[in-house]
Amino acid sequence: MTKDLITKLMAFPFERRALMEEDALSVLNAREVETLSLVHAAYQVRCKHFGHEVTVHILNNVQNGMCPEDCRYCAQSISSKVQLEEYPMKSENEILAEAKAAHEQGAFRYCMVFSGTGPSDERVEKIAGIVREIKSRYAIEVCVSPGVITFKQAKILKGAGLDRLNHNLNTSRNHYSKICTTHTFEDRLATLFAAKDAGLKICSGVIIGMGESLEDVVDLAMKLRDVKAESIPVNFLIPIPGIALKGAVGLTPDYCLRVLCLFRFLNPQAEIRIAAGREMHLRSLEPLGMYVANSIFLQGYLNVKGSPDIRTLQMIKDLGFTIKSELKLDDILNMAGENRSSLQLKRAEDLRPYRI
Repeated sequence: MTKDLITKLMAFPFERRALMEEDALSVLNAREVETLSLVHAAYQVRCKHFGHEVTVHILNNVQNGMCPEDCRYCAQSISSKVQLEEYPMKSENEILAEAKAAHEQGAFRYCMVFSGTGPSDERVEKIAGIVREIKSRYAIEVCVSPGVITFKQAKILKGAGLDRLNHNLNTSRNHYSKICTTHTFEDRLATLFAAKDAGLKICSGVIIGMGESLEDVVDLAMKLRDVKAESIPVNFLIPIPGIALKGAVGLTPDYCLRVLCLFRFLNPQAEIRIAAGREMHLRSLEPLGMYVANSIFLQGYLNVKGSPDIRTLQMIKDLGFTIKSELKLDDILNMAGENRSSLQLKRAEDLRPYRI
């Protein structure tokens, strides 16, 4: 089975055939199939479509907290007891300053995220104006995560030059009511279809570790294939103390790698992004994830810090990859290197800790 499955996984994307559910489940749970063999097969697919390039994203949490939705995984939801720094929409100058910084740090895409159910028409017009201003100033793509939107609102954003709209499905239709009750899986799908119909590319991802079954993971990966999501952020639940969900379920570095492989095999041409929780759950296997994914976040996530930018960028370089940017990866690393601490010699107490 091992050889047959790996052969299938490597052939299907190139033959433009869809992977069947039975084989997709085997990616996650067939212990006789070594994880490194899966990573190698996924790497062939990644290389065909994206070469050795990595797309860097930087998030801007434009509006934080005060959300009426009860998403159990989220620190900003009404069900959360996390003590957040809540604030309404940032000023235009603040947003533009962060866009400038993102561009200068090598980001290919700048992602503005808004808390709440969805924007008013007035808010959408304001966002559209900011998108136009960013696009006129900087050679950077812009993604917006506004919440639930209509076709009319999506058309306004498309007309402003928005490159991509984010609205994560997060989990399967079957599991959705277990993580949120204030809106439905269908509500989220409707936003993706509104964006697609308006001519926008869509970014929609998953959160792994919320008590979902293997079948739920496969079902969602297939649904994202069906809606032709151009970008898929794969998040691993960060169990922030105070959120309604009490812990990440079943996440090991090995399993997280298999999940990444699954999304690559089922969505061979999509931008697969290692997103929140990569540091916590992939741990020492994190670099292997970049052989499968072709995108990553810098500067952390919505409410949680990530690894230092210099560490992430150095990892990309050490793996032999480049970044999709006007700036050269070496130049960014050299500028950051000026602030690195120097090597430290061991002190006497380090060398002889038990000296009497």
